[in-house]
Amino acid sequence: MRIAYLGPAGTFTEDALSEALGGAEFESLRTDTVFDAIVAVIEGRADRALAPYENSIEGSVRGTLDILAFDAPDVSIVGEHDYPVRQHLITHQEVELGQIEAVLSHQQGLAQTARFLRETLPGVELRSVSSTAAAVRMVSESPRPWAAIGSRAAASLYGCVVLREGIQDEANNVTRFVWVAPDGAKPGPAGADAQWKTSLIFSELGEDHPGALVAALGEFSSRGINLSRIESRPMRSELGRYFFFVDLDGKVDGESVAEAIAALRTKAESVRILGSYPIV
Repeated sequence: MRIAYLGPAGTFTEDALSEALGGAEFESLRTDTVFDAIVAVIEGRADRALAPYENSIEGSVRGTLDILAFDAPDVSIVGEHDYPVRQHLITHQEVELGQIEAVLSHQQGLAQTARFLRETLPGVELRSVSSTAAAVRMVSESPRPWAAIGSRAAASLYGCVVLREGIQDEANNVTRFVWVAPDGAKPGPAGADAQWKTSLIFSELGEDHPGALVAALGEFSSRGINLSRIESRPMRSELGRYFFFVDLDGKVDGESVAEAIAALRTKAESVRILGSYPIV
């Protein structure tokens, strides 16, 4: 199986991928962005993509949500994997904190360590780059006293020093990754007693009126279906129009879930099932 994911070597996505597969063999396709990884699936250059979806500190990875909503109608989510993330402050060599001129990382790395940066490195320039691994590589190549936020694996790969360990703002920092596959692909293996999750998007609840969203979501609560996550994202067409991303407990073809989704379709202009997959 060929799997696309955000590269280069040493990213947290690569670490999560190795953990999720548990030593199973695969062919890797490293890409410059999450968008490129999902496009590789669309174009048939990869069988799966592993993409970051949400983080326990920073919330949803908005770029991934927008890709699924606007750019990838022919893919679906077939599984997920939760990965504990420990962020480290990394330099090319030992330096005093007061010497650091700039801190480089992926925007998620900067967001997950915002309090540490604010309290420990006030006034230092923060630079967002394509990945945490790219940040470590750039620091390793620069003669300036820069620092990166990234993984221990990336520090080792590029011959750098971990100056401060575990600088994420919360100790329990977990990123949820999702497996993205072509439409029609089967979800991951599941036992007879496996719990399932269904992810969907809906939009346009008719003429705006009080209680429209409550009525739509009531189709699930009235049937005893738990919504584990809901988030709105702008539709980009005009101000005040939104997509709603929902995760719910249950299988898409389960009786109650199927009835709720059918009822939702009578209230929303568009409903798209992103995927229904076992929770492992």
